[in-house]
Amino acid sequence: MGTAIKSKLAAENQKENFEEVEKTEKFKYLIRKKKKFIVPLTIFFLVFYFALPIFTSYTNVLNHPAIGDISWVWVFAVAQFLMTWTLVMIYMKKAAVFDKIAEEMIKEEIARGGTRT
Repeated sequence: MGTAIKSKLAAENQKENFEEVEKTEKFKYLIRKKKKFIVPLTIFFLVFYFALPIFTSYTNVLNHPAIGDISWVWVFAVAQFLMTWTLVMIYMKKAAVFDKIAEEMIKEEIARGGTRT
């Protein structure tokens, strides 16, 4: 049997395995858990990120001094960097949990006779 045929059969087998895994309750749980975490964090990030250009373009709220000659614009801009680093650290920790769940699903699929590439 040719290599192309073997790889096509392997790809079809993986597609069938994925479709079976996709129907499991554990997979649906993982997707729900990821959405519940990612969607609110993304919304928060986008609102916080776009608030700076909106506030600086359409209001004078951030033009007042915060600390000496440093205005609230600079405080807000630095806060965006801190927010980004914080969200990345939070996501990395949460992604480890998602990876454990996915690894358990892979082990269960292998135990049922599925393949892993």
